[in-house]
Amino acid sequence: LLSITANIHQQQFYLLLGNLMSPDNNVRKQSEETYDTILGQTKITFLLQAIRDASAAEEVKQMAAVLLRRLLSSSFEEIYPGLTLEMQTVIKTELLTSIQHETSPNIRKKVCDIAAELTRNLIGNFASSQIFYLAVCLGLLRNFPGIFGNQQQHYMEVIKRMLVQCMQDQANPQIRTLAARAAASFVLSNESNTALLKHFADLLPGILQAVNESCYQADDSVLKSLVEIADTAPKYLRPNLEATLQLCLKLCADTNLTNMQRQLALEVIVTLSETAAAMLRKHTAIVAQSVPQMLAMMVDLEDDDDWAMADELEDDDFDSNAVAGESALDRIACGLGGKIILPMIKQHIMQMLQNPDWKYRHAGLMALSAIGEGCHQQMEAILQEIVSFVLLFCSDPHPRVRYAACNAIGQMATDFAPTFQKKFHDKVISALLQTMEDQSNPRVQAHAAAALINFTEDCPKSLLIPYLDSLVQHLHVIMVAKLQELIQKGTKLVLEQVVTSIASVADTAEEKFVPYYDLFMPSLKHIVENAVQKELRLLRGKTIECISLIGLAVGKEKFMPDASAVMQLLLKTQTDFNDLEDDDPQISYMISAWARMCKILGKEFQQYLPVVMGPLMKTASIKPEVALLDTQDMENISEDDGWEFVNLGDQQSFGIKTAGLEEKATACQMLVCYAKELKEGFVEYTEQVVKLMVPLLKGLMMGVSLTVSRVRVAAAESMPLLLECARVRGPDYLTQMWHFMCDALIKAIGTEPDSDVLSEIMHSFAKCIELMGDGCLNNEHFEELGGILKGKLEEHFKNQELRQAKRQDEDYDEQVEESLQDEDENDVYILTKVSDILHSVFSSYKEKVLPWFEQLLQLIVQLICPSRPWADRQWGLCIFDDVVEHCSPASFKYAEYFLRPMLQSLCDTSPEVRQAAAYGVGVMAQYGGENYRPFCTEAIPLLVRVIQAADSRSKENVNATENCISAVGKVMRFRPECVNVNEILPHWLSWLPLNEDKEEAVHTFDFLCDLIESNNPIVLGPDNANLPKIFLIIADGVANESVKSEDACSKRLANVIRQVQVSAGLWTQCVSTLNETQQKAIQDLLNTA
Repeated sequence: LLSITANIHQQQFYLLLGNLMSPDNNVRKQSEETYDTILGQTKITFLLQAIRDASAAEEVKQMAAVLLRRLLSSSFEEIYPGLTLEMQTVIKTELLTSIQHETSPNIRKKVCDIAAELTRNLIGNFASSQIFYLAVCLGLLRNFPGIFGNQQQHYMEVIKRMLVQCMQDQANPQIRTLAARAAASFVLSNESNTALLKHFADLLPGILQAVNESCYQADDSVLKSLVEIADTAPKYLRPNLEATLQLCLKLCADTNLTNMQRQLALEVIVTLSETAAAMLRKHTAIVAQSVPQMLAMMVDLEDDDDWAMADELEDDDFDSNAVAGESALDRIACGLGGKIILPMIKQHIMQMLQNPDWKYRHAGLMALSAIGEGCHQQMEAILQEIVSFVLLFCSDPHPRVRYAACNAIGQMATDFAPTFQKKFHDKVISALLQTMEDQSNPRVQAHAAAALINFTEDCPKSLLIPYLDSLVQHLHVIMVAKLQELIQKGTKLVLEQVVTSIASVADTAEEKFVPYYDLFMPSLKHIVENAVQKELRLLRGKTIECISLIGLAVGKEKFMPDASAVMQLLLKTQTDFNDLEDDDPQISYMISAWARMCKILGKEFQQYLPVVMGPLMKTASIKPEVALLDTQDMENISEDDGWEFVNLGDQQSFGIKTAGLEEKATACQMLVCYAKELKEGFVEYTEQVVKLMVPLLKGLMMGVSLTVSRVRVAAAESMPLLLECARVRGPDYLTQMWHFMCDALIKAIGTEPDSDVLSEIMHSFAKCIELMGDGCLNNEHFEELGGILKGKLEEHFKNQELRQAKRQDEDYDEQVEESLQDEDENDVYILTKVSDILHSVFSSYKEKVLPWFEQLLQLIVQLICPSRPWADRQWGLCIFDDVVEHCSPASFKYAEYFLRPMLQSLCDTSPEVRQAAAYGVGVMAQYGGENYRPFCTEAIPLLVRVIQAADSRSKENVNATENCISAVGKVMRFRPECVNVNEILPHWLSWLPLNEDKEEAVHTFDFLCDLIESNNPIVLGPDNANLPKIFLIIADGVANESVKSEDACSKRLANVIRQVQVSAGLWTQCVSTLNETQQKAIQDLLNTA
């Protein structure tokens, strides 16, 4: 009864608080009078309850906090000393609890203000309130590590002294824990301040001690803080790294602790392998001790009698030791590399695989699967030994070990493709087919089928063909048997995997699958027609995928008789599409199947667009759920629920729920496919698609990706394709569409953080400019683009400097060098895209764009300095090549910057640089104008020297050499006055044909045609003696596809041959020197040109 009465009073108090905020003066005045009549102690009780009531409205809680602080400020002496000791303790405890657990940052700040006010009043009675005072300070520091703002430096010693003293407070373990968390929070908020981290290094032993103590008090909060430090400020741990690792190892090994605590302790070590790998590699002895801990966790499995027969696969239990151990092993192998991890783990795995207990054999095989990616290079060297050993376990007496063996095979088939398929196809295919016959253990059967999918996906077609009969026979027998089981028992797991295996085999075999088409198609159509129950959605989706992949494999002619029926089945599903639940697995299978049908049917698919596009646009338009959360909220949401977080600092994180984003990505890719395949046939939909795609280019909010990268790549890819589709509607419509996308593309180039996506956006932008041509960019576009490209080039140089600095770091080793080289390749790839954009601008705008280009000029000149890496010089020269090709003769005003380096680069040690320089000489001759004449003369002997070098035709040099040959040809053709043509021409003829560089080959054949058609005596030779040699050059050119029927010169070359045909003796003489392939090439040329 008392509690009911109290509750009624509390509700009335909430009403009163609401009225105190009323805009009506009379109501507010009356409420203030009522509030003043309530006793001080009662006020405190009610106000505290209001603040702590999670169900109360935020404005009510805020009002209560303001009033409580005011009460303690103005009436402390009248009220507080009269409270019982118990009541005083309750107030302090409630405030502390609220500081730690309040989820609203606004309310938490107000509670901190109350606590600070109470502390200020209690300081007179400091002894009795010291713990409370410290707890408030530590709570404030933990929740608001940036509380001191620009005064932080001033209070540095005070903060440090307080934290050190609190962590040494032997009488109060709670204070020690709070101090450790506050210290960690302070370190994390100053992660980039190296001097501060050094200054606070001596706090780490105290933090580690608190980690140890709190874990045994069932509190893992300090351990979680240590994980955060390992993730965000790993260098802070360096002075005490040995002690940190030893502690984590001890906690991980202690089975008295909870699984979560042991996993968190392991997480510190694993996180360091990712964030500070080089630092951790200096402590390999401890890492070596952590590996058995991970393996021990992987053995922590339960016997489950129903496991082998389970028809529904449960999601991995991410809290289980087995999953945590496997994930840790995978990550540490990737982090530290195989050179360190494989020797540590190899012996342990071998012992486990010989253990009589199935759990150890299972864990050993799963461990092999886990380390494949990280230990790739080292495992590849001993793959024969590993595979032979693993295959033995496909016949293990325990089904879960056989399952793990399939898992290892499937994983290796992916990690080591295509080497794995080339070396072990015979043994692996037969072992998997045998395991797939394990009728009494469907779960094992299904996993063998899954491993077969991995194997065939990356298997070269030629290797798979000899096994096709056997594979198809096995898969058909199992499919028929499992269809019966589905009808009789309702089991579907194996059938789902077998259907995908069939699809994968067909996808790899392509037209070789035609003979088996009729064996499968009726059953597959039967499944789609009849598997309509909710629990069969995945089976139906996979079968739809299988049908469309088989159709694509066998081609239009074979598939056409079934195409109409299949389309009707798909249309029926499509009609019911609106009834499908958002998480229905059929949706993404359907979307991909439609795109394959589009590829098969080509233009005939256009009629189905009205049905297909609605659901496709709906899926492509999925919007993710986003939230701004503080640290407390995050503890209630786990990443397993499909949320991803980015820490924004100051105890706040931005979260995005990623459910549906993969389906969205697939849908966006399919829209790209339709635009590519149907071209003008897709024009009806270009407007709605462009309105969907353009906003998707902007993929970030608060630094978090709002889309998976595949969505942004698809959005970028779609832009030039949509412009091509829209062309059919005329220039006005096209220009309108371009204006809609142009701003967004330029902005995306400036803001996209993922280099893979960025390169795609830049590539698409360049293609759009080439498509739209002169006038497509206005002054604002040019200004923004110039600033962005300048920024990209400056960032390129800055990144190179940072990499050089890392090479001086005390943790630098060969693995660090590998990752630095990967970063360098990424950077260079972006540089190639800068070059693409400039190429498109120069080719569209010609010399008009040169004044704009001058803001970038010094940066491009910097690229071609002799001291720069070869890739910089290559792409710097390529940019100047474009300037000469598209902006001459005006380009000559920049000659002082690039001509000397270009000529010197003809003899560079790097073939890529030589190629770029040689191309430059060619365009100088062709387009440069009078001013470049002396430089063409100077270049000839340098070009000849490169061509005549002993290894000029080796694989790495051939492209550069062919560019040199082409350049010599262009100088003779366009600037004959710069060279002794009669002297050089016989040599040039002996260097033909060009087989690798198809573009330059066309130039050389064009010039050759000029020479033959003008009856050049040097080329034809006395009495046409050189004609057999010319025939040989032409035949090789056609055979190597250096000359294609669509090239203009192919008609001219065919005419040369026809003229020789007239003279029987000459014809016989020319043809007799050719081999069979060359003779066929000559015949093909005559037939097609």
